[in-house]
Amino acid sequence: MENKHLHFNTAIGVKKPENYRNKQTACPFCEREKLTGLLAVDGPIILLKNKYPVLENAYQTVLIETDDCHAELSTYSTEHLHRLIQFGIRHWLDMEQTGQYRSVLFFKNHGPLSGGTIAHPHMQIVGLNDLDYMEHVLPEMFDGILIAEDEGTALTLSTKPKVGFYEFNIWMKDDGYQPKFAEYLQTAVHYILNHFPFKATSYNVFFYHLNKRIYAKIVPRFVTTPLYIGYGLPQVPNNLNWMAEEVEKLYFKKEVV
Repeated sequence: MENKHLHFNTAIGVKKPENYRNKQTACPFCEREKLTGLLAVDGPIILLKNKYPVLENAYQTVLIETDDCHAELSTYSTEHLHRLIQFGIRHWLDMEQTGQYRSVLFFKNHGPLSGGTIAHPHMQIVGLNDLDYMEHVLPEMFDGILIAEDEGTALTLSTKPKVGFYEFNIWMKDDGYQPKFAEYLQTAVHYILNHFPFKATSYNVFFYHLNKRIYAKIVPRFVTTPLYIGYGLPQVPNNLNWMAEEVEKLYFKKEVV
């Protein structure tokens, strides 16, 4: 029978440091001179092997985004933002193109409800030996209300969200980096943390490679609805048009002088 589940090594998992809630835990990513397993370095950006590879049948890496432990994606300078996103996408696609893995995940956790354990800004690139994440991805996940579009890149609000409620989507073609891709990503994250109608402290960013496009899905994280946990039923709110218009007004509509 084909394996359909990721297997988690609990013996390794209990050793992982956690400093979202346990503020006394030292940040392992701040002690740069002690980092091991470095794979690539671009100034303050570091890709390294995950010291706690809790996923079995997988190759796990961590992408440390910055040397500032208190920084966050929505506050990065434009220069650092583009440097980071290009670095991450390049190494994700390079791992994918080796052909060593059935699929390669690229994602980011931020905040205590995101599923992460370390507050220092980072992403993860994970090669899966025997699982294809695309089996759980449908093109309709990225259908949505158009908020902004420029330079062959678009920002939308999902009308058929994967988990439910509010999910922002960004896409660009996979034949070249478009700066608007990272800028729209930063906009979505900034809106979630600063203007969302409910107080939000956590989000995830998930990247997908589908039909010659690179997609990013940005999901604000709250306690997950039981209808999705128990039955896999995503819920669609009735104020999507309001939210799309609000983001457009806040970030893209220029004031008339």
